[in-house]
Amino acid sequence: MKRIVVVGGSIAALTAAESLRAEGFDGQVTVLSEEPHQPYSRVPLSKGVLAGRERAHSALLPAPGEDIEFRTGARAVRLDARCRAVTLADGTEVPYDGLVVATGARARRLTGGADLVVRTLDDAEALASRLATARSAIVLGGGFLGMEVATTCRALGLEVTVVDLVPPLLRLLGPWLADLAVAAARDHGIRIRVAPDGVTVMDEHRVRCGESVLEADVIVCAVGDVPNTEWLRDSGLLLGADGGLIADACCRVAPGVVAAGDVVSRQGRRTPHWTNAVEQGRAAAAGLLHGASARPYHPDPYFWTEQCGLDIKISGELPLTGAPDILAGSVNDRSLLLRWHHDGGSATAVAVNHRLPVIKLKRLGAGAPAPAPART
Repeated sequence: MKRIVVVGGSIAALTAAESLRAEGFDGQVTVLSEEPHQPYSRVPLSKGVLAGRERAHSALLPAPGEDIEFRTGARAVRLDARCRAVTLADGTEVPYDGLVVATGARARRLTGGADLVVRTLDDAEALASRLATARSAIVLGGGFLGMEVATTCRALGLEVTVVDLVPPLLRLLGPWLADLAVAAARDHGIRIRVAPDGVTVMDEHRVRCGESVLEADVIVCAVGDVPNTEWLRDSGLLLGADGGLIADACCRVAPGVVAAGDVVSRQGRRTPHWTNAVEQGRAAAAGLLHGASARPYHPDPYFWTEQCGLDIKISGELPLTGAPDILAGSVNDRSLLLRWHHDGGSATAVAVNHRLPVIKLKRLGAGAPAPAPART
């Protein structure tokens, strides 16, 4: 194998490229990124960058080493898996011996493309400029991203309404933790509107919820994402019902082809989170170089979000049903260490405004004994 091509410019793509070197590959590594920017982290986009507290360049990741060719503005439009070549939008064909697909996902939109979203660095900068002169905002979608955007808007002094089909975060977190987050949002002055019959975006300032029409200076769409797999439609690679690229335990999808990050579907589901993207990037590099002898990828579910004064860290599977064991803290103080037990013996540990190293939180999620109460 002389040349490996990585398609995508995200943290999964960058991790895969650097992991190829760490695994000892000394051939050519070329990364093809559609965006005009060097690799960056999406984590601060809905927070510091959107609020204007941090400049866009603060989100940039360290540049890849000189032994990795990183090409910006290189959008892949077709894959010929038989001839092992990627075709770019400008007609250039890039041959490969090994391929890493890490094209990620894009924001799901409710209109033909006029929605304001927060997915890319350019998205965050465009929305930040709109928020600078706005007095009100409607956020469509009450997942992690939607609630983080709503928190930022509220911190900027805007009147904010979050609209979702169900109460915010319910599908992700389960009732107990979602109720805690919604209470914190309301305490911060964020209005919650549940629209079980759906939402219609009428124009850039109005949405219809049932019989009501809501108006705001800015409407932000945060209703999930769509995997970027259109360029693979004629490649012969298998796509799942969720649109993701089906990969095996070693992140392999076809001979000489592996995948990592938000684009991947495993066991019928995608896991579009930062930790998963990093771990799959490493596993994909190993799977490409070592095949079936590579260590299988084992998901290590870890999520975090900062919203409405809550710093929530989660180790384990979601959603969470029933009431948790409260290992430390109290609901009134909103400083808690929690654990849910699942059927089959697994567990999920959650820290809410509670200082605990991530490794210890993961041990709790793996079933380790609860820490002894601090002495007073």
